[in-house]
Amino acid sequence: MTQPSGVSPIAPYGTRQAAHRAKSASFREAPGPAAGQPECPRRSPVAQPPGLRAVSQAMFQLSTHTPRGVLLTVAALAAYAAPTTAYAQGLPLPPAPVRGDEVGDHLTVTVSHAGRADGTYRLRCHPGGGSHPDPGGACGTLDRRTIWGRDPFSPVAPDGLCTMQYGGPATAYVTGTWAGRPVNATYDRSDGCQIARWNDLVPLLPDLRSPRS
Repeated sequence: MTQPSGVSPIAPYGTRQAAHRAKSASFREAPGPAAGQPECPRRSPVAQPPGLRAVSQAMFQLSTHTPRGVLLTVAALAAYAAPTTAYAQGLPLPPAPVRGDEVGDHLTVTVSHAGRADGTYRLRCHPGGGSHPDPGGACGTLDRRTIWGRDPFSPVAPDGLCTMQYGGPATAYVTGTWAGRPVNATYDRSDGCQIARWNDLVPLLPDLRSPRS
């Protein structure tokens, strides 16, 4: 049978309608991978953070316009937002504010069993100030005794030779910061070495020497 000119062939589908349907179906079918070619891996869904799931659930409760939904939303946002933000940014928390009397060189001196000199005094240096009775003299003494490699508040050497001299029951306790280093020192007048150590810090510590000494 001769196919008329100008008419599209219909074999091997039988009719033009069948051919059209068959070709449309062939375009819709996606060809599979060729033999020996690996299939493209599928992406696994990204896991939703637990905190974000809690926020989503709370927002769903809010959509019901109930008081319970509102409370859940506020609680979820408060529990999730701040920690997640801090973790994502990786920034340290801001330091606590420093009081004005704790900046620079500052000491607290507590004197006991020294009669009229008993009390707790605060000293600031550079510039000088505080409740200490002689801030200028105390700061000057500390400045003169502050030498590189030497601690002006160092204790008596354990192997030192000290006279069996007793200077009274007075004690002193000094804490704070000096030259950028923490200070935590205890003083007494139990022998000659301890008396000399005390006298080296006068007037930071009260002068308990007799008028003839």
